[in-house]
Amino acid sequence: MASDNIVPFRVSVSDAAVADLRDRLARTRWPDQLPDSGWDYGTDAAYLRNLCDHWAARFDWCRFEGRFNRFPQFTTEIGGQRVHFFHVRSPEPDARPLILSHGWPGSVAEFLDVIGPLSNPAAYGGEPRDAFHVVVPSLPGFGFSGPTHERGYDCRRIAATFDRLMQRLGYGRYFAQGGDKGARISILLGAEFAERVAAIHLNLISAPPLDPDKPRAGLTTGELAELDRMTSFGQAEAAYQQIQRTKPQSLAYGLNDSPAGLAAWIVEKFRAWSDCGGEIARSFDYDRLLENISLYWLTGTIGSSMRLYYEDHGPGRGEALPPVKVPVGHAHFPAEIYTCPRRWAEAKFNIARWTIMPRGGHFPAMEVPKLFTEDVRAFFRDYRSGTGA
Repeated sequence: MASDNIVPFRVSVSDAAVADLRDRLARTRWPDQLPDSGWDYGTDAAYLRNLCDHWAARFDWCRFEGRFNRFPQFTTEIGGQRVHFFHVRSPEPDARPLILSHGWPGSVAEFLDVIGPLSNPAAYGGEPRDAFHVVVPSLPGFGFSGPTHERGYDCRRIAATFDRLMQRLGYGRYFAQGGDKGARISILLGAEFAERVAAIHLNLISAPPLDPDKPRAGLTTGELAELDRMTSFGQAEAAYQQIQRTKPQSLAYGLNDSPAGLAAWIVEKFRAWSDCGGEIARSFDYDRLLENISLYWLTGTIGSSMRLYYEDHGPGRGEALPPVKVPVGHAHFPAEIYTCPRRWAEAKFNIARWTIMPRGGHFPAMEVPKLFTEDVRAFFRDYRSGTGA
């Protein structure tokens, strides 16, 4: 039974907020870019100018509001922290509760195209037996949950907050799914609240080598190639982690003040982390990118979202994730930036399903929503008994 302190919420963007955004975009002081350098040094100037022109002149704010307001949204307070969330009850009597957790630089916008198929599969050509009661929270510090207000609000605390949210909604036993920071949260839910979490599904998984002294021993050619790809990613694409784990506040001043700067920081990751082959339009159009970027801009949460990296992995932090004994499913998308060989994962997690996906990357619910939905349905199908609605 829902608690009385759960308050309905709707997205509404004021004319003043749109006018301010457009004014700031018009006054952007653009940096120079070397000729023919493309994305080599970071976000390409020509692409970013076109994206920002679309944001200022052609982005449909009524459609933006409507995309979110199609589904019931709420806010509540847990442990002094505001939490925004979608809660979509399925019409199917045998539906099971599922919480979906996003990461950075994503948001609840990642899941807008899968909430319907997961909660009402029959309306999207699926089987009624695969229905879920879908809960999609904005991580504390992100989007409509607003900023966090104290030190130490890490993924472990978010997992505890989300478990309390599910209990507050009346779900004594439920499923969890996540990628990026949402994967970390889902792993912590499965490890620390196993009496209520029946199974977890991840689209990002990481585990240490079986022999730390010989990490490449016994690996297949394909597994070695993936490790090499991750090493290359760390060398060329992971500077953001060091900044956000050490000095996120300094970066936040620029990104919270300049919408062009914010867009540049975020869109670079969507290009590099998706299965687009360097052509971002193959995975995301301007409107889908700007739905996500606009959430950060309108709520002023880029600083608090980056702060989560400091809380999880800042100086003196970075504890290893605990093992998980509840069943774990993994959708292995080819362009995912972090992964590990299955045998490493099996040493730490109770791997019950490992699906090699044909395409997709770090944001699969947004990039390949049908593939994402199908694997989530297939994995949880075997664990529905005992998870009451």
